[in-house]
Amino acid sequence: MSISRRRALLGWAYAAPAAAFVVLLFLVPLATVGQMSVSDWSLLGGNRGWNAPDNFTDLAADPLLWPSVGFTLFYTVLVGVIVLVLAMLLALLVQESTRWNSMLRTAVLVPSALGLASASLLFWGLYSPNIGPISPILQWLGVIHEPISFLGTPQAALWSTVFLIVWRFTGFYMLILMVGLQAIPVEVYEAARLDGASRWTTFWNVTLPLLRPSIALAVVLSVTGSLLAFDQFFILTKGGPDNSTVTIVQLIYRAAFQHFNLGVAAALSLLVLLALLVINVAQFRALRPKD
Repeated sequence: MSISRRRALLGWAYAAPAAAFVVLLFLVPLATVGQMSVSDWSLLGGNRGWNAPDNFTDLAADPLLWPSVGFTLFYTVLVGVIVLVLAMLLALLVQESTRWNSMLRTAVLVPSALGLASASLLFWGLYSPNIGPISPILQWLGVIHEPISFLGTPQAALWSTVFLIVWRFTGFYMLILMVGLQAIPVEVYEAARLDGASRWTTFWNVTLPLLRPSIALAVVLSVTGSLLAFDQFFILTKGGPDNSTVTIVQLIYRAAFQHFNLGVAAALSLLVLLALLVINVAQFRALRPKD
């Protein structure tokens, strides 16, 4: 056996476990979802015959489809702007290694170690008018006269959930941006300073362009995570009040586990996957470094 052929076989041997992982855990489930999306597939069993395109037409007739799409997009933009702006400000603030900066980094990063479901349960307890400590403390201080309904109105439920996500994820994105900032050579800033550039000019014309890869990673992660939001709304609001906080993933969950229609759930899952692919490709094209 020649050396080149031996190397090729060795390469295939190294790649085989990863290939098997992709096939078993991605391609096979994807093919199954595709089959379910064009079949009469009930969670309780029964007829699983071909019914295309009934699942997609049933999905289009769902009165919650477009409100959930609009809410998910609005939530994605809102959370993305708030979290990434705060993360950038904190990264600029703590990029230098000092004692106080280290303490601030730790304080901001600690929530990132908590699982999203656990954090959502924690905030559900904090927001609760019956067992939560926020309203009693404010009443004791004389700030309010009756308990606050943090999840009782559409606006309150949205902003209460946004606050949870900002608290949970700001430190994570701060870390991504801080690593990018520390990778920028000091000589670049010294050259800008010698040219008489102000702090704002340096930030806009030096820091942001060199930080583009880190910003792209943070934006892609933030947008993808927000479009697939489920845990926080499922635990805090259950999609309420009055279905005002129903996300697309919650709609998939309801179709599968409340209406027992896996076909419609699979159809919506495929549409969400295609939308994510288009959005992520557009983000990478917009944020990739330009020559």
